[in-house]
Amino acid sequence: MRNLFAFISGALFGGGLFISGMTDTAKVQGWLDVFGDWDPTLAFVMGGAMIPMAIAWWFTQGRKPALGGDFPERPEPKIGRNLVLGSVLFGMGWGLVGLCPGPSLASLSYGGPGHWLFVGAMLAGMVAAVPLRRLLPAT
Repeated sequence: MRNLFAFISGALFGGGLFISGMTDTAKVQGWLDVFGDWDPTLAFVMGGAMIPMAIAWWFTQGRKPALGGDFPERPEPKIGRNLVLGSVLFGMGWGLVGLCPGPSLASLSYGGPGHWLFVGAMLAGMVAAVPLRRLLPAT
């Protein structure tokens, strides 16, 4: 049953990314081009993600998931070096390519070799992050 809900959730997420244009690199780069031909439509996508998540955090307080386990804790609102460094690296990849992890996976079936290259580089970065993080002092 859990896998069925995971499949349905993933399908809804991927469909939402496709319908909203998040898998279109030109649309994403248009959002980031604030000094050029700026496309503000992705602000609605971001709002459409943040508002339901805020409601979900509120709704899950003191409850248990129907399929077992626990809901994740709210993230610590602390801004540290790891958060800033990770955000900068994420933003650089998003700005250069116009994709982030979710849309890059959703666009593999039609995106061409550039999308496969991006996903390969993203996976390599995820693997390299573990040993590199050990080199940085904890903050």
